[in-house]
Amino acid sequence: MKNKTSYSAKELEEFKKIIEKKIQLAQNDLSLLKSTYKNDGDNGTDDTSPTFKAFEEGSETMSKEANTQLAIRQEKFIRDLKSALIRIENKTYGICRVTGKLIKKERLKLVPHATLSIEAKNVQK
Repeated sequence: MKNKTSYSAKELEEFKKIIEKKIQLAQNDLSLLKSTYKNDGDNGTDDTSPTFKAFEEGSETMSKEANTQLAIRQEKFIRDLKSALIRIENKTYGICRVTGKLIKKERLKLVPHATLSIEAKNVQK
């Protein structure tokens, strides 16, 4: 069997479906994250001691900061997935940007936005 230099149209279509599904799930997760850190709802601590309320507000601030960081990561993940869709359209999807060889199908199914083969990724470490 000769070494392939690109994936077939059928294979690219298969990857496209995987990526579109991941984008949908990631956008749903992002919406949930955004709704939690934008939530200004009252936690019902108005009638409790000031010390408890301070702890509650501090915890809420830390939680919002963590959710904001998660949302930023999720937005980057969505951008990376959308870039992968562009590479599918350009027929360059699955080609390692360092070695120029095809990234293994198994890797792309797990990490569909990958632009590096395992070999190239290991060299980076």
